[in-house]
Amino acid sequence: MKILLLGSGELGKEFVIAAQRIGQTIIAVDSYENAPAMQVAHSFEVINMLDGEALDRIVAKHKPDFIVPEIEAIRTERFYDYEKQGITVVPSAKAANFTMNRKAIRDLASKELGLRTAKYQYATSAEELQKAVQEVGIPCVVKPLMSSSGKGQSTIKTESDIEKAWQYAVAGSRGDVIEVIVEAFVNFDSEITLLTITQNGNPTLFCAPIGHRQERGDYQESWQPALVSEKDLYEAQDMAEKITEALGGAGLFGVEFFLTNEGVYFSELSPRPHDTGMVTLAGTQNFNEFELHLRAILSLPIFEITLEKAGASAVILASEDSTNPTFTGIEKVAALPKTDFRIFGKPTSRPYRRMGVVLSHDSLSTPINEVIERAKETAKSITVNS
Repeated sequence: MKILLLGSGELGKEFVIAAQRIGQTIIAVDSYENAPAMQVAHSFEVINMLDGEALDRIVAKHKPDFIVPEIEAIRTERFYDYEKQGITVVPSAKAANFTMNRKAIRDLASKELGLRTAKYQYATSAEELQKAVQEVGIPCVVKPLMSSSGKGQSTIKTESDIEKAWQYAVAGSRGDVIEVIVEAFVNFDSEITLLTITQNGNPTLFCAPIGHRQERGDYQESWQPALVSEKDLYEAQDMAEKITEALGGAGLFGVEFFLTNEGVYFSELSPRPHDTGMVTLAGTQNFNEFELHLRAILSLPIFEITLEKAGASAVILASEDSTNPTFTGIEKVAALPKTDFRIFGKPTSRPYRRMGVVLSHDSLSTPINEVIERAKETAKSITVNS
């Protein structure tokens, strides 16, 4: 099959590797040359994916069997036309279109499906944000409707933060939608990602829950399995199945939840492999998240997902700008037991850009905190140089 991958970051790169292993043809697309997934794909295209005509041109040129989005900044309304042409959009045109915009997915979850979510409002200007904050209350969280990896996200703790939050959200927004969602702050005990796999003609499956910690709205460590009560896990699975069924199609969804004393709150959803799911590269499961996404897309039946090991991932961040980043400390990490790493191959670096990840694993009987600490400490051994 021929797969057009829209977005070519580190998640796309691992997806391409999984696809290459079972003989698929991949065209990787991004807005700049030498993006990570381009380095392992059969061919690549460099376009602005918010340019609908440019997107139409490469779809007509390559005539793919599948279109697989990896990022938010895509003219997703074009996907409905591609489906009419007989191209499979992953997981579906509706799923990609809804989940690339926080407004559509939040309204679907809260208003149509009745899932428990934080109280929220929308704003298209600093003035509207002021009113929305009054409605929602302080503290609250502000996020662009279109962004990823925490870009543009901030917490309002006092009224003096409102103008700064608006400017930060606009600067961090992807695409041409200048609108934010304002969410009441949820007093949660922990947050999890539930990787949910929908299949054509086969049951929906769930991976063991993944815990994660964030800074600046971006994940720093993730671990599997997360410690979740049976009641909360059942509730999260029920919510995840309802929303993925409403979106339709086959593939892997990263569904995020807050765990609170009041129960489980739906947070966000991504219609593709999730950054916190990179922990599955540590061999925690019989199939990693990228292999699961691919198999579901190709309608290869997945009989079961088994938890094989406890694992953790910790990010390797750049600290400065560079057009030729290099790395030191890799030899030290390579010499450690039950440890692995990935360097993504991004051609440039900037402060806090995720350049790689350290992976740690151990037996399921090992306390998960030990595995997390090992990954965190090991990640400190690798330095990104300018």
